[in-house]
Amino acid sequence: MWKSSWARWAAALGFALGGFFDGILLHQILQWHHLLSLVRGIDDLRTQVLWDGYFHLLMYAVALAGLWGLWRARQSTGVAWGWPLVGAVLAGFGAWHLVDAVLSHWLLGIHRIRVDSDDPLLWDLAWLAVFGVLPLLAGWKLMRRGGPELRGSAAAMLLLSAATGGAGAWALQPPDGLGSSATVVFRPGATPREVFAALDAVDGRLVWSDRKMAVVVAAVPHARRWELYRHGAMLVSGAAVPAGCFNFSRPG
Repeated sequence: MWKSSWARWAAALGFALGGFFDGILLHQILQWHHLLSLVRGIDDLRTQVLWDGYFHLLMYAVALAGLWGLWRARQSTGVAWGWPLVGAVLAGFGAWHLVDAVLSHWLLGIHRIRVDSDDPLLWDLAWLAVFGVLPLLAGWKLMRRGGPELRGSAAAMLLLSAATGGAGAWALQPPDGLGSSATVVFRPGATPREVFAALDAVDGRLVWSDRKMAVVVAAVPHARRWELYRHGAMLVSGAAVPAGCFNFSRPG
């Protein structure tokens, strides 16, 4: 089954969805860790959220590659557009968590599932079992058993594209309760005077900032957020930038 290109592309798409799931749930909603939480010397919030943004950008690239590969394979008579396809996506989802656990948690040690836990290994193993091993086994079983097919490759591509687009759109949403506020990461070396000048230029008002004013939350008209990039901003939530858990960073 894995010799078929469609299965590999479907697994790649599932891998990206696993990354979205990890980033949205653990980085953004629960905020149990950032991508580089345990890397020495990187304790600056600006750097942490910036690398979270790069992580989600990479997942976008992998997801688009998976969708492109499946689109090219849609004319193939060997593509199983039913449960085997779902199984390949599910296997890729589980593979992401396996790779993340082995590489990021244990070999590189850049983060753990819960960095504030007294027993981080227990959380790592439990998360790997539920979201890694079980989806892998379920996906493998679905790929081997076959089953009823979806009505045509177009329907399958539509469902997969909708799932991927939904995950990506959720990753870009700011948290509830911020209203018109935007989180802004300014370039290294930006002074408080430059930050206030940037906010004044877009009719913004400071709501919160870290001690160095490298990351601020400001009330900014949505239509003018993109203008902050002209005044030293590196990332601005709600300005069509895939910033990952940057959009969900809680002040305080």
